[in-house]
Amino acid sequence: MDRIKLKELLPDELRHFMARAKEKQYTLIDVRQPQEYAVAHIPGSMLLPLMELESQLFDLPDDRALVFYCHSGARSEIAAALAAEAELSDHPVYHLIGGMLAWDGHKLSDFPRVQLFDHTRSLSDLLMTAMDLEKGAYRYYQAVLDLFGDLPFRPVIEQLSKAEEAHARMVYALWKPDQTDPPPFQALFDGLAGDILEGGEPLADALERLQAIRTDIGLNVLELSLRIEYQAYDLYRSLADRTTDGRFRDSLLSIAQAEKTHMRRLSQAIADHFQNAP
Repeated sequence: MDRIKLKELLPDELRHFMARAKEKQYTLIDVRQPQEYAVAHIPGSMLLPLMELESQLFDLPDDRALVFYCHSGARSEIAAALAAEAELSDHPVYHLIGGMLAWDGHKLSDFPRVQLFDHTRSLSDLLMTAMDLEKGAYRYYQAVLDLFGDLPFRPVIEQLSKAEEAHARMVYALWKPDQTDPPPFQALFDGLAGDILEGGEPLADALERLQAIRTDIGLNVLELSLRIEYQAYDLYRSLADRTTDGRFRDSLLSIAQAEKTHMRRLSQAIADHFQNAP
């Protein structure tokens, strides 16, 4: 992506990178929890859990490339984005697609990256699309509650579900003034299809992946949710960067900041998941 200058690596690309680079040219960072790191990790990597990353960003070396990885790629994508946005140095920032799962040879799920917004369209149309995407995220979290509502992370998912509707209300407030006869928010929101998530993935595909989870349900559900929140954050930052209207920009950045808070909550939920494990 242009705004955040980070690069993605497939497992074979990372192996090639590590084979040809000198040790002093990069630092490999594992952003999982200590319990995960103890089971298996990429040789030469340092442990820095995602929840601790923000407070230690500027302790990372600024004279080399940074390479982040995690369990499935969700946490490392966020870590790499935070490091790139902090502009620690001019050196590249990478993250491993698929994380340790891909490193160990598991087949990667297909997470499509599509162009959701035609920026030649009117701002009104773009805001309507944003509301529809919020509806998709709302539907996703409702499905998580239906499928896994008895798990310990239920309160976090309930908060996120309510927040998606609240974000849609904020977007509605930006959209409404330019309409001649706008419907009430609830009527509009209830009528939205919400078939696509913020990253461009069809909701049906995300739900299929959700229903297929059989092992370590807590971790896998939380990481899938974390990926959705990161995509939402990136979406609103991107929209804010493309508008010249200060009022719209501030509102979009406010939503982006809220999505960042959601990422922190999910990261903490992942940490709690391992802390409470038997």
